[in-house]
Amino acid sequence: MKKRVEVIDGLRGFSLLGILVANLLIFQYGMIGREFMKENLAKWDLGGYYVTKVLIEASFIPIFTFLFGYSLIKLVDSIKKRQEKTRWVLIRRAIGLLVLGGLHAKYIWDGDILTFYGGFLFVLLFFIYRKPKTLFIWAGVLFIGIGALVFGQPIELYDEQKLDTYLIEEHTVNSTGTYAEVLDFRASDELPVSDELSLRQLVVMLGVLIMYMPLFLLGMACAKLKFFESPEREMPIYRKLTSLIVVGIVLKILGEFDTKYADFFTTIGGPILSIGYIGAFAWWYHAKMAELLKNGFGAVGKLSLTNYLMQSVICTLVFYGYGLGFYDKMGVTLGLLFGLVVYSLQLLWSQWYIRRFSRGPVEKVLRMWTNFSWKG
Repeated sequence: MKKRVEVIDGLRGFSLLGILVANLLIFQYGMIGREFMKENLAKWDLGGYYVTKVLIEASFIPIFTFLFGYSLIKLVDSIKKRQEKTRWVLIRRAIGLLVLGGLHAKYIWDGDILTFYGGFLFVLLFFIYRKPKTLFIWAGVLFIGIGALVFGQPIELYDEQKLDTYLIEEHTVNSTGTYAEVLDFRASDELPVSDELSLRQLVVMLGVLIMYMPLFLLGMACAKLKFFESPEREMPIYRKLTSLIVVGIVLKILGEFDTKYADFFTTIGGPILSIGYIGAFAWWYHAKMAELLKNGFGAVGKLSLTNYLMQSVICTLVFYGYGLGFYDKMGVTLGLLFGLVVYSLQLLWSQWYIRRFSRGPVEKVLRMWTNFSWKG
């Protein structure tokens, strides 16, 4: 049995911390409401807001996306060893993610990302046998293309009249609505976009759908090159990648200024910062990270699917009206502290669980379906 690449589990666990913190803006202010809540924040919360926007948001889902691509190639290698038909196994996995994501989005929280990964897996089928060089080229071309899409004048997608009505309804339903009313809002709501979108607006909307594609491909290329499997040799590369943290932070700070290039700086700054985080984490993991923290991040990462869904359940019950009703009441800064508490509990729980069971409950179900086997 091939030894597991433990730093990948640790990275996956680390990325879930950032995803939780970024999602707290949505849990507290709504999917669209979080884009317009800055003006109403107290000074105390503005600090937490900028920490989240610059250091966290749009820079941790790319890490998870990179790891999805990396793990996909590892799964393909495993399937080959079992001499099974690769595409059918991956198609079953994609369907499994789509079903889990659909159930999650409908019955727990509409900020789901599992359907995104399940859908993109069908696209990635066309890249699984490509050479690393080809994957790097595609990643670079797509990254440049996406940056070009958002370069220049900001794109206004929302109809102002529809937007005002939507924001009021979103806030009312999430803060005071019953579970049935929240479900009904999710099923019937229409995004407040303009009735007539220009070609450029439509192209930008398409670009949003594919903006993480370069990270998928980079992860796949790194897995093919067996990156992260020889840390002693790769340490200089980790340190060089760490320098991208400064570049990414500067770009994302520029993205917070109200200029016509703000969307461009944020769009390219997020992935660049995420690559810097990947390098820094790998370097720290092998050089200085305490064993207890390694085990904690690794345990959360091994149970990433279960922990991700658990975060949604906990946060909706804390913030939504059918739970404790803290929607729009806790604030951004206290929300950050709340996120750290939730994640700390997940660190402890995950280590307890992984000592007793080899796989998480949701991971086990998905694995059974993917491999078409009761044993998984």
